Amino acid sequence: MAEQDTQPRGETAPADFAATIERLEALVERLESGELSLEGSLSAFEQGVRLTREAQRRLDEAELRVRSLTEGNEGSGDLQAFAPPTEHDGEG
Repeated sequence: MAEQDTQPRGETAPADFAATIERLEALVERLESGELSLEGSLSAFEQGVRLTREAQRRLDEAELRVRSLTEGNEGSGDLQAFAPPTEHDGEG
């Protein structure tokens, strides 16, 4: 059996992670309202699964980017503690 498209016809993936989460939250609200028919609930649930997978894919990509930026020359994971910006950062 062939894998189905990740987006239904006419629907595009949100442009960024925050938009994906916003759409997912809106779907959850619709589902929790109890106003959808069974078919509408199933459709919303399917959309939610697709959005969840998209959000996870984006998180995985971000994690890989962070790891590649923080790894040492030999591939060791020498992570540095995060230091929040000070008042003087960015001035100059």
